[in-house]
Amino acid sequence: MIVVGVDVHKHSLTATAVDELGRALAVRSGPIDGEVVAWARALGEERLWAVEDCRHVTRRLEQTLLEAGERLVRVPPRLTAPQRRRGRSRGKSDSIDALAVARAALQEPLLDGPRPGEETLRELKLLVDHRDDLVAERRRCQQRLRWHLHELDPALVVPLGALDRAIWIERLSRQLARREQTTQVRIARDLLGRCRCLTRSIGELDRELQTRTQTLAPALLELPGCGPLSAAKLLCEIGPIDRFPSDSQLARHAGVAPLDASSGKHQRHRLDRGGNRQLNCALHRIAVTQGRVHPPARAYLERKQNEGKTRREAIRCLKRQLARTVYTTLKNEPQLT
Repeated sequence: MIVVGVDVHKHSLTATAVDELGRALAVRSGPIDGEVVAWARALGEERLWAVEDCRHVTRRLEQTLLEAGERLVRVPPRLTAPQRRRGRSRGKSDSIDALAVARAALQEPLLDGPRPGEETLRELKLLVDHRDDLVAERRRCQQRLRWHLHELDPALVVPLGALDRAIWIERLSRQLARREQTTQVRIARDLLGRCRCLTRSIGELDRELQTRTQTLAPALLELPGCGPLSAAKLLCEIGPIDRFPSDSQLARHAGVAPLDASSGKHQRHRLDRGGNRQLNCALHRIAVTQGRVHPPARAYLERKQNEGKTRREAIRCLKRQLARTVYTTLKNEPQLT
């Protein structure tokens, strides 16, 4: 069997084929098209393609390989760096990167590849990411607007979160319209119009995300503290749930499973600061919300605190339990299995 490691760029790729011992057999550079498949087929009948997990760049190549019936795995970038340091070739080049990807795939037999249902969840992730971008853009507009409003009228008090609401936007718009139309007033009115437009677009995305999550995973929305936005974030960051054989692997992926830090007679665990931070953030929001409004979660947190844990440590324990609950819920959803 040969493993073909691929280093993909926007318009080109470099592929390196290695044998089962990791020895380079052939190298090819060229455009992203079907010719690379014919080149690999001429090297051997049994092939495995290894592509670095950068899906915004490798998406076109993955579609080409899947349409050709090829086997494909994705190699996380953190696995390729040790292979580059271990190699004999010094420097940085596309062929060195492709060789590192192929050797990393040889040493990691349990790497994941494309799965059914990814396209639907990819569309959901595009919507979630677009909403996050709009929220960040609105926040920047609001910050600039607040400074202009303070200079125009230091006595004007705009409560926190008021610029997200239509009633406050209309109230400020009327006040600015009655003022002398100086340069600063015109800038403030322009920023106010942008906030209004962005708020309208964010609201439309919220409604679309709620509809999609209700279709994909209605049971997830029944989880206390899990609203449509948190549910959409969980779905798009987890992906097809069958890529995780157990809830412990999902918890490790999310960074909510503690890491063993024992030595000799000292048996302890420490906080995992790695993992998918977006997924960790979604679980944290649900945990904090449950700690306020969900009686079983409040009782769990109190019990952990009575055992000597701090509030933050108790919430971390609750997040680990939530990872198990989310895993079980998604496993039982027929649309996601």
